[in-house]
Amino acid sequence: MSDHYVLLCTCPDDKTAREIAGQLVAEKLAACVNILPGLTSVYEWQGQVESDPEVLLIIKTAGDRRQAVIERVPALHPYEVPEVIALPIEAGLPAYLDWIIDETRPR
Repeated sequence: MSDHYVLLCTCPDDKTAREIAGQLVAEKLAACVNILPGLTSVYEWQGQVESDPEVLLIIKTAGDRRQAVIERVPALHPYEVPEVIALPIEAGLPAYLDWIIDETRPR
C-alpha cells in the first residue's frame, strides 16, 4: 500500500461536491479536496447510454485513511453507486506529502 493516495469522485453538482469535500476534510479523512466543475460523463446505466454534467472531486489522503474515504463517500453521496477510485501517489514534493499525513491526523 502506498503512503499517499489521490481518490477521484464525481458529483452531480457544485453544492454536493462542496458538502462532501468539506465533510471529508472536517473528519480528517482528506488533507485537501479539489473541486473541478465542467465535466461531462458518458456512461451506461441500467441499459441506457447517459451523458450528464458532473463535478470532479480530487481527494488527497494518507494511505491508512484511503479505505475510510472509500467507505464514507457513499453515505454522503446522492448516487446509488458513486464513483470512488483510488490512485497511489508514487512520488511528490516531500513537504507536501508530509502535509497530507499531518492533515489527516487528529489534533
